[in-house]
Amino acid sequence: MTHPSLRRARTSTTLLPAAALAVALVLSACAAGDGGGAAPDDGPAPGATPAEPGSVLDLAAVCPATVVMQQDWQPQAEHGGMYELVGDDYAVDTDAKAVTGSLVAQGVDTGVEIEVRSGGPNVGFQRVSDLMHLDTDILIGAVNTDQAISAAAAGRPVVALTSQMTLSPQIYMWDPATYPDATTIADVAATGATIVTSGEVVPTLLAEQGIVSRDQVDASYEGTPQRFVTDPSIIQQGFGTNEPYVYENDLPQWDEPVAYQYLHELGYSIYPEPITVREADVTAQADCLERLVPILQRSQLDFLAEPERTNALIVDLVEQFQTSWTYSPEVGEYSVATQLREGIVTDDPASGVFGQIDGERIAATVETFTGLLTQTGALDEGVVVDPESLYTNQFIDTSISMADVVRD
Repeated sequence: MTHPSLRRARTSTTLLPAAALAVALVLSACAAGDGGGAAPDDGPAPGATPAEPGSVLDLAAVCPATVVMQQDWQPQAEHGGMYELVGDDYAVDTDAKAVTGSLVAQGVDTGVEIEVRSGGPNVGFQRVSDLMHLDTDILIGAVNTDQAISAAAAGRPVVALTSQMTLSPQIYMWDPATYPDATTIADVAATGATIVTSGEVVPTLLAEQGIVSRDQVDASYEGTPQRFVTDPSIIQQGFGTNEPYVYENDLPQWDEPVAYQYLHELGYSIYPEPITVREADVTAQADCLERLVPILQRSQLDFLAEPERTNALIVDLVEQFQTSWTYSPEVGEYSVATQLREGIVTDDPASGVFGQIDGERIAATVETFTGLLTQTGALDEGVVVDPESLYTNQFIDTSISMADVVRD
């Protein structure tokens, strides 16, 4: 597999916020501290028109009454395509860390409800692919390609239907004051710095390239900043769409820039959090997916074009959930701007269609990551995963592209 060339590491910059607009658009919601959650009112969501019966936006006859979607982390703008579909009549379950409302697409009430469940610590860090097979109420899950390989080998196959981010926003970051001459992960790793990360796959990928050594890896990262703040000599994982802004602007204990490099530049070729279903549902829910997948293609682009309402929803959910996770309107704005500026979200380079899965990229990823997962013990020796079993483009609307919705 050919790895992308290295680029100069970035130091975070502050974008001009539109906080006043986002705050003004913060949506009202019903908090359910007992975990019950008031159901959205009958009838179309406020500001939405009912779908014309039988139209492409009418999901009532073909989809479950509630389309349940499982995310892999706390609410954030990287998940905007899902939250974009939650209508203004939403209700919050603060115990389950979930939101339910009318599923509204392009201003049209589709006739069903959507429930978006947050993941990470809220589900005991269980894999989304495992949750999907434990709870068949979940129709849609956000499952990284490397996790899908493991799930297939374990007999819990999932199939990617469309991507919402094209490249992984995952980074390794470091303190530019501690390493003033470093421009890449390799520069910092060459000093012997400890790498604080979660899981063994990425360090193994970098070790195979001679960038790091395995004895530098500390796989105890849980998403909190304390370790980095107290020990600026470490390398730490994060998202280039989140941590650079947060550490410089929202973290008083740090309040300085960080330097970083994207892991997709170093061969981390997975599709990040694509829209997936259980393998059996490709057939069992085909009528639903034929209408739902184009809606999800379009919802990501609608979010990026006008993110204020959905980012305000995300901020409201984080505030109501009352976990250790925090999120501000400015972070959401930074994430959207970075996704666009850095090419995290693009049309599929091979086809020019937004959300279409590139089979050659999947095949190359399977070839690389099967070996890595075997080395880390996540796969047994000799396991073979068919790349074509991990994705399908059969539900993709090939007329959808970023040029139609998101403009400079």
